[in-house]
Amino acid sequence: MAVVRWDPFSGADELFHHLMPAMSGRLPRLALHTDGDHAHLEWMPSADISETDKEYLVRAHLPAVKKEDVKVSVARGMLTIEGERKHDTDEKKEHFHRMESVHGSFARSFSLPENANTDAIRCEARDGVLTVHIPKKEPAESKPKQIKIE
Repeated sequence: MAVVRWDPFSGADELFHHLMPAMSGRLPRLALHTDGDHAHLEWMPSADISETDKEYLVRAHLPAVKKEDVKVSVARGMLTIEGERKHDTDEKKEHFHRMESVHGSFARSFSLPENANTDAIRCEARDGVLTVHIPKKEPAESKPKQIKIE
C-alpha cells in the first residue's frame, strides 16, 4: 500500500471545475510543490479517462510537448505520465506582451483498477493528445470450493 500525503485543499480544485465547467478546459491546472524551503508551481495536463468493453483509456492533453519529452510508467497499480513542456527559444529576440502558456515539468498519476492488464499497456501520441490504452484482464473463473469444517 502506498502512503499518500493528505492535502486538505485537494477537493477545492474539483469543486472549482464542477462549479465553473466552461472554464475548466481553458485554464491550466497548477500545483504548488515544496522541496524543503523552496516552493514552485508545476502545471498538470488535463486528462480524460474512459472505458470500453475491452480497455480503459487515458487521454492526456499535451499541446506543444514532444513525445520524446514524455515518460509513461506503471508501478504498484499506478500509471504515471510525466515530462516537460519546454519554452521555445527562438533565434528572433521576441518581446512578449502577454504569455498565457505554462512551461515546465509535469506529472500525473492514476490508480489502475484490479482488472487492468499492466503487461499490455500501449501509448500513442497524436495532435497534442497522448492516449494510453490499458487492456482489461479476462475475469478469472472461480469454481466453488468445499471448505472443511473442523
